[in-house]
Amino acid sequence: MAKFDINILGCGSALPTIRHGASSQVLDIRDKLYMIDCGEGTQLRLRQHHIKFTRLNHIFISHLHGDHCFGLPGLISTLGMLGRLGDFTIHGPKELETYMTPILNLFCQHLPYKVILHTIDPQKRELIMEDHSIKVYSIPLKHRVPCCGYLVEEKPTSAHIIREMTDFYKIPVFRLDRIREGADFVTPEGKIIPNHLLTRPAEPAKKYAYCSDTLPLESVIEQVQGVDLLYHEATFGMTEKKRAKETCHSTAAQAADIANRAKVGQLMLGHYSARYEDITPLEQEAKRIFKNTIMANEGMCISLK
Repeated sequence: MAKFDINILGCGSALPTIRHGASSQVLDIRDKLYMIDCGEGTQLRLRQHHIKFTRLNHIFISHLHGDHCFGLPGLISTLGMLGRLGDFTIHGPKELETYMTPILNLFCQHLPYKVILHTIDPQKRELIMEDHSIKVYSIPLKHRVPCCGYLVEEKPTSAHIIREMTDFYKIPVFRLDRIREGADFVTPEGKIIPNHLLTRPAEPAKKYAYCSDTLPLESVIEQVQGVDLLYHEATFGMTEKKRAKETCHSTAAQAADIANRAKVGQLMLGHYSARYEDITPLEQEAKRIFKNTIMANEGMCISLK
């Protein structure tokens, strides 16, 4: 089974605490690493959790608030000291250029690799990155500054060859790729061997959605419909619903309602306000609406099956 892991590096909100770090996650998909958000201290948590810097090629920034992007300069500098050579792409709203260009000009003139700033329109749902393993789409969100989430879709894999059957029928190696793609096999005697006898179906492609920071939005429901795992901010509980609306954030109950209506497989809450020394009430609030809710915590690794 192909790997699709979500590693939580930070799940707190803007005000620093010793309980939670600033927002950052690393997705490990088919042994490639992709980062979503890069709050202050992210590179230290990469070290702490033994995640290899060298396998990271893309970072997706949701918006230009410090708790989601202050870790970028340090990480870029460290990659240079480690001798990185391949291109490094940072995706995010157009304000990314305003933030990063002076830093790159002042501190990173002699990097041994190229930093590519790929700016996107956070108010449009569009395909923003594609490689051999995944497609990444933007999810328009509503916050105090331009902001988007990300939908990460695994590309389907080919069917699995049943080696015992291909050996039995003495199928040449050069025919196996076509059989993986669904072709039958015709023996030299003209007998047709149906594809379903030669292959096992591939595992269903997995989907992960990241939505932080945002008011609860009807438009998100359709875009995250049926994903295996939805990460949705839950900065506040319902007792602070007014404060959540004022600051363009969501409550745990509102996040759970989105998950329930979108029929997702599992909901993970994060981006907790510093006021919550104990996040159990947020968990209880969400589970009353969507039972299959988990709470993000630093060091967690969630594997999509």
